[in-house]
Amino acid sequence: MVKDTTYYDTLGVAPSVDDNDLKKAYKKLAMKWHPDKHGGSDEAKTKFQEISAAFEILSEPDKRAAYDQYGKEGLEQGGGMGGGMNAEDIFSQFFGGGGGGGFGGMFGGGGGMGGMRQQGPKQARTIHHVHKVSLEDIYRGKVSKLALQKSVICPKCEGRGGKEGAVKTCQGCNGAGLKTMMRQMGPMIQRFQTVCPDCNGEGETIRDKDKCKQCLGKKTIIERKVLHVHVDRGVQTGTKLNFAGEGDQMPGVAPGDVQFEIEQKPHTRFQRKGDDLFYHAEIDLLTALAGGAIYVEHLDERWLTVEIMPGEMISPGEVKVIRGQGMPSYRHHDFGNLYIQFEVKFPERINGPNDAEGYPTAMTQQQIKALESVLPPRQPQNIPPADAMTEDYSLEKVDPMQEGGRARGALGEDDEEGMGAGGERVQCASQ
Repeated sequence: MVKDTTYYDTLGVAPSVDDNDLKKAYKKLAMKWHPDKHGGSDEAKTKFQEISAAFEILSEPDKRAAYDQYGKEGLEQGGGMGGGMNAEDIFSQFFGGGGGGGFGGMFGGGGGMGGMRQQGPKQARTIHHVHKVSLEDIYRGKVSKLALQKSVICPKCEGRGGKEGAVKTCQGCNGAGLKTMMRQMGPMIQRFQTVCPDCNGEGETIRDKDKCKQCLGKKTIIERKVLHVHVDRGVQTGTKLNFAGEGDQMPGVAPGDVQFEIEQKPHTRFQRKGDDLFYHAEIDLLTALAGGAIYVEHLDERWLTVEIMPGEMISPGEVKVIRGQGMPSYRHHDFGNLYIQFEVKFPERINGPNDAEGYPTAMTQQQIKALESVLPPRQPQNIPPADAMTEDYSLEKVDPMQEGGRARGALGEDDEEGMGAGGERVQCASQ
């Protein structure tokens, strides 16, 4: 004999109701009185709160037992009413809301008057993969065949885990997978949840001899699946390609998704910034001054012939652009630019004609005059006074291995504070 039937009356059930009928009653009333369905009216909000509070108490065995014995007052004094979930959280949890989804806008709500989150069906986890793609494949576009392993519903037992009728609802937790425990701590009663030891959190039990021979009672098996991943031209690193419903399957929930994230592999010749490409070209001094041609192998196996006109005078580090020869724009019809940065390689020395033994000599006066005729004149230097004493010296090459950190100081690259000669330096280079 129960002491108080208020919660049973709220849900329209008898005190002897079982767990399944209790859930059916809650589902029917919660959907009927959800505030989003009634434009957020005060009556619907009140009714929805009462339905949720009643279901929270009666759906947990320990709370229900305390309520049946002591009523609402005894339940409150025993700590059974403390720290409960709010109405919307109960609704979301029951229908698979929150992180797992729910009934996905069944009331057309997107956070309506009832404060409900937009919900969708319960769904298995999403499988994430990183798909590394070469710059050539991104330039031309590609379809990749990628194999993955996923869980699928066992076809032999149809996801039951065993023979039909052999799977039973766990009596220890009434199918919840969790048990609510109470612990007396002086005048206080502490409530906590733990995984049900009878079913290991599954909510169901099945005898070993009745388990499915194919899935061994796990309800799912592993299957190999090949997906065709379309890598569009010009796709950017970090782009996510989603395959809805191609992920893991679990009984009672919607299949999960598979998501591939594009990651561009480093390239040996080009660097990429958005839709633009950057290329490093090394040319000799003669080409920089008198012109010539360089050849660039593009990403589609074309060779670009780049002409340097005589007298164009390419400076060390100078950047030139070829418009429209960069990357294709993702899902557009235009192209970025190709930027070429030049490094001019100077000769160690300019030789004159060979001597009698065949060795090159120093530059002749004729060669010097030829250079002076085409190059800008020498810049004036500091000239000592006519009465100043002068001494003649010659230059030698610096051997970095012998000179250590002293050569850097001569070039104005003093050591960082706290770093002695020969210490490492870190240089940042923008791509």
